[in-house]
Amino acid sequence: MVLDALPALSMRERRADPQGFARAMGESYTRFGFAVVRDHGLDSATIERALAAARDFFALPEAVKRRYHLAGGAGQRGYVPFGVEAAKGAAKVDLKEFWHVGRELPEGHRYRPFMPHNLWPAELPSFRADVYALYAALDALGGALLQSIALYLGLRPAFFAAATRDGNSVLRLLHYPPTPPDPDGVRAEAHEDINVITLLLGAEEAGLQLLTREDRWLDVNPPDGALVVNVGDMLQRLTNHVLPSTTHRVVNPAPERAHLPRYSIPFFLHFAPDYLIETLPGCVTPDTPNRYPEPITAQDFLFERLREIRLA
Repeated sequence: MVLDALPALSMRERRADPQGFARAMGESYTRFGFAVVRDHGLDSATIERALAAARDFFALPEAVKRRYHLAGGAGQRGYVPFGVEAAKGAAKVDLKEFWHVGRELPEGHRYRPFMPHNLWPAELPSFRADVYALYAALDALGGALLQSIALYLGLRPAFFAAATRDGNSVLRLLHYPPTPPDPDGVRAEAHEDINVITLLLGAEEAGLQLLTREDRWLDVNPPDGALVVNVGDMLQRLTNHVLPSTTHRVVNPAPERAHLPRYSIPFFLHFAPDYLIETLPGCVTPDTPNRYPEPITAQDFLFERLREIRLA
């Protein structure tokens, strides 16, 4: 199967034909759990500044980086060192390190107990402004894409707005170091994402693969500058698997590229912590009974999964 089987959708088409774009996106999701989105309107300079901030941070000495690792913080903010996170059920840890940025909330906000304060590396004065600018841009774009998903599901376009307002979304700056000749593991073992949707920048570098319905691994190599947007487990649960959360992985590079690092930036868009994930009635039929008769809050679901991947 070739990449053409995973179509590249244009946000320009969304503006011209919202229903047509929603239908194409929904069809890509029902088939693959993934969509490629180009012409997304993200400012290229904002993206480059965030990538530069990531490279600068991961180039710091290990001892400096570890000052920003919060023991007992479930990896929700700051630095998570190399070799800590593992896919659910995996025997080996992933070959990666990352930095997490969450939503900035005012003191006294009702979600403050669920969202810790961000950490910002003092060694990089522009890090906060450069990274949070991309957080805000991806947050807004994710909201627009959820409008299209709502249209596909036959819901009001604004259905997800309240559910994700001040949501517990996380931006991850991700670094896969060069791989040794005989690496003990892979960059990211097969897994599914926890959240609602994931918006991924940096997938142009080879390595990302999704598992098709035919149990074959499909390379995901989007056009330069395009986003990869995939369904997470929360949305899969809400839609009773109408929109599937697809298994994916990042494999190690070919030997001739093993000396090169890989950087990417996924934005994990989440529901608000107290949002009740309860199966949509329109996604239940006599042929597809409700898989999840017991609803669960987004916060409880998140920490259930964080324990499974060894972060909590």
